[in-house]
Amino acid sequence: MDDQRVISKLNNLGNKILEDIRLGEGPRIRMPQRGIGNIIFNERENILELGEKTSTRSFLNVAHSRKFMQTILIASKCKEFVSRGKTASIRELYYQLKHTIPGTKENTFEDQSESDPLIVDLETALGVLREELHLKADDKGTLIGKITIEDSGDFIDCSKLGRSGLSIPSIVEHYKFHDVQAEYVLVIETGAMFDRLVEEKYHIKNNCIMVATKGQAARGCRRLVHRLHHELKLPVIMFTDGDPWGYYIYSVMKAGSMALAHESKRLGTPGMKLVGMTMTDIDTYGLEKVTEKLKDVDKRRINELLQYPWFQKKEWKKELNLMIKKGVRIEQQALASKSLEFVAEEYLPEKISKGIMLP
Repeated sequence: MDDQRVISKLNNLGNKILEDIRLGEGPRIRMPQRGIGNIIFNERENILELGEKTSTRSFLNVAHSRKFMQTILIASKCKEFVSRGKTASIRELYYQLKHTIPGTKENTFEDQSESDPLIVDLETALGVLREELHLKADDKGTLIGKITIEDSGDFIDCSKLGRSGLSIPSIVEHYKFHDVQAEYVLVIETGAMFDRLVEEKYHIKNNCIMVATKGQAARGCRRLVHRLHHELKLPVIMFTDGDPWGYYIYSVMKAGSMALAHESKRLGTPGMKLVGMTMTDIDTYGLEKVTEKLKDVDKRRINELLQYPWFQKKEWKKELNLMIKKGVRIEQQALASKSLEFVAEEYLPEKISKGIMLP
């Protein structure tokens, strides 16, 4: 969406509020509900989507008035950014808007935790993306492998970046792909495992692109993986810890998240598969002595996952129920109990070549 159309949408939001005032009605903002009750799992496309339920944020409702004011402040500042052709981090936005309201002791924002969710509210209310509002988050995630990326006229050979790799920015729409020799994309949950595989030159020996999410993946990372899959037709495989938290990170990469269901089609990669770690790996590779006992919080999370429609495939129910039965979880780094080289030379090549993966 070009800047003029975004400005038009922001103007329309303001005009609707003015119209409410002219009619003697309480100013209000209408937006889709983002709670779990309005999240739909599209089984055909294997992604999460927002349903049709909406909510209203009213200035004259005491429970809404603060958030109403904050939302309008964010919309106004975003219009300024777009009009000036400037892009700000969500942290910079927070500091630009934080001040004490004249004549009161009330601050517009007490913490960034107040402003961040309202940016998403504004996105859904307007039907625009954060990037189109000229907002970006901190960089998170790293890429390395057999691909050259053009970034604003500069060409970056991602196979020749030492051990550091390419830091993945919040906005990746300007990236252009060249000289792609990789056969697939391997997405890795932890930075430590990414570093291990880089040291073993896994991406060179196995002709792939590796992406580290470093925990829950940021939007830029998810969007880049989506683009590599859909534009270059590269298969995507994910490698996480064998616990409910790693499995949920995988599901977010694959089907989208409940918080950002309105962006699932551009952030999710439904064709992705998971190579491990799995509970069946424990027996297959003799890892019984390097597991960790499940904590109560792990057990609760497993039961939550078992309720989600996107974990109802028989393969996933088997793994999650086996995790409860065994009462253990296993980290990627547990494979080092075999040898430092084991994960790169045996575990991943064997499972990927044989197609031993979860859907």
